[in-house]
Amino acid sequence: MSMGTVTGPYTEEFLVCQSIHKICPRSLWHDIHIFDYALPVLLVQTILIFFVSRFIYFVLRPVQQSMMMAQLLAGIIIGPTILGRYVTFMRYLFPPEGRVTLQIFANLGFMLHFFILGVQLNANLLKKVGTNAALIGSLAFAMPYVIGGLSYLTMRSLMPMDQTLRTGLVVVVTANSLSSFPVIISLLSELNILNSELGHLAIYTSMVSDLCCVCMATTLTTVGAFREHSKWNSLSSMFWMVFFFFVVLFVLRPFILWLTKKTPEGQQLEEFHFFVILVLVFGCAFCSQYLGRQSAFGPLLLGIVLPEGPPIATTVVKKLDTITNGLFIPVFFAISGLTTDLMAFRGRRALAITELVIIMGYVGKFVGTLLPALYFGVPFRDATSLALIMCCKGITDVAIYNAWRDGKIMDDLCFGLLLITMLIVTGIARIMVGRLYDPSRRYTAYGRRTILNSSNNSRLRILVCIQNEEHVPGLINLLEASNPTRFNPITVFVLQLSELTGHAVASLVPHYHLKKVTSQATSSEHIVNAFNRYEQRQQGSALVQHFNAIAPYSSMHDDVCSLALDKSTTIVILPYHKQWTIFGSVGATNRSIKYVNGKIMNKAPCSVGFLIDRGQLRGNPSVVIGKTFYRIALLFFGGVDDLEALAYGRRMAEHPNISFTLVRFKHEKVPTKKGEVNPEHELLREYTIRAAMSKEKNQYREETVKDGSETTQIIRSMEDGFDLVIVGCHHDPESPLLLGLMNADWVECPELGVIGDILAATDFTFSVLVVQQQPPTSTCSRSVQSRVFPASFDDEGDCPPPHSTNPISSDESKRCPV
Repeated sequence: MSMGTVTGPYTEEFLVCQSIHKICPRSLWHDIHIFDYALPVLLVQTILIFFVSRFIYFVLRPVQQSMMMAQLLAGIIIGPTILGRYVTFMRYLFPPEGRVTLQIFANLGFMLHFFILGVQLNANLLKKVGTNAALIGSLAFAMPYVIGGLSYLTMRSLMPMDQTLRTGLVVVVTANSLSSFPVIISLLSELNILNSELGHLAIYTSMVSDLCCVCMATTLTTVGAFREHSKWNSLSSMFWMVFFFFVVLFVLRPFILWLTKKTPEGQQLEEFHFFVILVLVFGCAFCSQYLGRQSAFGPLLLGIVLPEGPPIATTVVKKLDTITNGLFIPVFFAISGLTTDLMAFRGRRALAITELVIIMGYVGKFVGTLLPALYFGVPFRDATSLALIMCCKGITDVAIYNAWRDGKIMDDLCFGLLLITMLIVTGIARIMVGRLYDPSRRYTAYGRRTILNSSNNSRLRILVCIQNEEHVPGLINLLEASNPTRFNPITVFVLQLSELTGHAVASLVPHYHLKKVTSQATSSEHIVNAFNRYEQRQQGSALVQHFNAIAPYSSMHDDVCSLALDKSTTIVILPYHKQWTIFGSVGATNRSIKYVNGKIMNKAPCSVGFLIDRGQLRGNPSVVIGKTFYRIALLFFGGVDDLEALAYGRRMAEHPNISFTLVRFKHEKVPTKKGEVNPEHELLREYTIRAAMSKEKNQYREETVKDGSETTQIIRSMEDGFDLVIVGCHHDPESPLLLGLMNADWVECPELGVIGDILAATDFTFSVLVVQQQPPTSTCSRSVQSRVFPASFDDEGDCPPPHSTNPISSDESKRCPV
């Protein structure tokens, strides 16, 4: 038997006696009690915490609450507040010796979590902090001290307090000043606004506030050490901390970079290299613990000094993130809830005083963020959202609360009230931010640009989105077909989209800034070179600019729409989410890209085109080859989308190497009204005149049908006659031309419309361009898609009111220079 003292995160101190051999039970058939052994208890505790937290998250998910809240509530439910009041339950499932093992399990996850977060951060972010964000962050840190401190001094003068309560209130004032940068990053990602303007402002603001907290904590720790210990011991402690930092920066970092420099581009680290890094993480955790810091401090520092992105960060995230956030972190949060007994707070006079000081601290945080943000010209709704975001707390705050209670700096009352208030405030703030801030207001509040309404002599501005190199040939062919000329040039903005992996902060930057932002070499140079060669061939009739967006799929559409708005583009061209093999079958389907495309389709500030590229099935015919015509057909059924497609197509029809055919579908019982003048008839008349003048190159056909079946037969008869088919996205659902085709049950891709979905079938070999004209006024984006099908992608509510952009900082305003 061994004897020890249980201190730390659990109620009273008492002695625990446990056999050192009671780790794993031998067998069920031996006369044993399985809950007397450490491993079975740990397994049952982990299983129980996992399922209870997941169930609570399932219940809270409709009100946009986080997994952190579910895990803390799971700990409170399992702990002494509810289930823990049953003595038998606690004795078997959460005995004191089992809690110590669980705490070690949780601390291991906490340490790995901070290393994962650190390796995704870029220390160069501090260079981008503008003056506005610096002042807002500083006041967001200082105001909780001022208002919370005044509240504490007022309460202290009005009523007597014992030493424990006075110390606890001082700690509460300090706790309310915290705005953890890692917590804000996670929150912004969960709210899908990480790459929005407000998201960037919140990142820089929280970074400044967190830096102020670190400086304050270092100062107070140093002063306290000088008072409690000898000056020599204090100086020695500071020396070893500085020495540890230099070892991490100038020894471990070069060693890891040397170890991983031979990793091929785009590949994961070798298993041996990964485990070497993991062992170094454990060593840094041991050193930081030995030097009197949290065990997570060393891994966080090591992660920050390492370069973000592949191969180190991507490998670490891929191998550790799922198990850490899915299994270890729930235990860490649940333990904090396990030690909170809400029933013990009843009838205590100190409860009201402590809660008042806590609330006033949150008020100081809110006011300290809101007022300077308004002063610097941030719109009221955005400033309010920023203030609410800065009031949110998470894993870093919980860890600090636990450390302070373990160190006897705060009592259980302060700990419990801080935890419960944090849950309430953060939960309410998440809901309010979701209601107040919508990044799409910026690009849906104005009239959308269209090709149809553009001047014939205006420069066509196209935004091309690319996810991989396979999209490049088809997109360049489409740009060639757009007929850039000296008198009618085009401007192409090439946006390469990458999922946010191995990075904590999203970015949208010109390509020449990419290496400075990500500290990595990428394969995007092949894409850049291909479009640069296209630009050179055009000899001044086409201008190409390159951008890179690194963002999570959930908010990637914001980067696309923001760039389209900033660059005043007329149309956004999106590659289809399916790719075909040379044998005609579907080779790959990316559901995430389908989600992004659907969001862009609903929110883009200009027209949108989906390119279904099947060029490889025909040997990838090129527009620039003058020996044969590149054959393009436009299917016209009527409606604004078909008019937009025709406006684009008439530009293509002027290309010398393109044979263009306009196929107009008419119903046999709907005669054409003579003398009627509208944009549709005007465009058709203009094209028929042009086709009559060049019959060999441009043609006009009318097909009379009675229902959707005959329409489908005519489309299928065109398969071998064209290289590219253009069609509008949405059509009149009551049109007899589509009779029998409007059943949404068999439509696989509703974002393409009925005809587009038919053309996207795998048995066609020609490429397809589906064009959608956005509503010209500020209307709800959902109405666009509801013309044919219910909204499949847009989860927004009512259409938001107009909204202006907010000036973040002098640096942020230059994120996407021309």
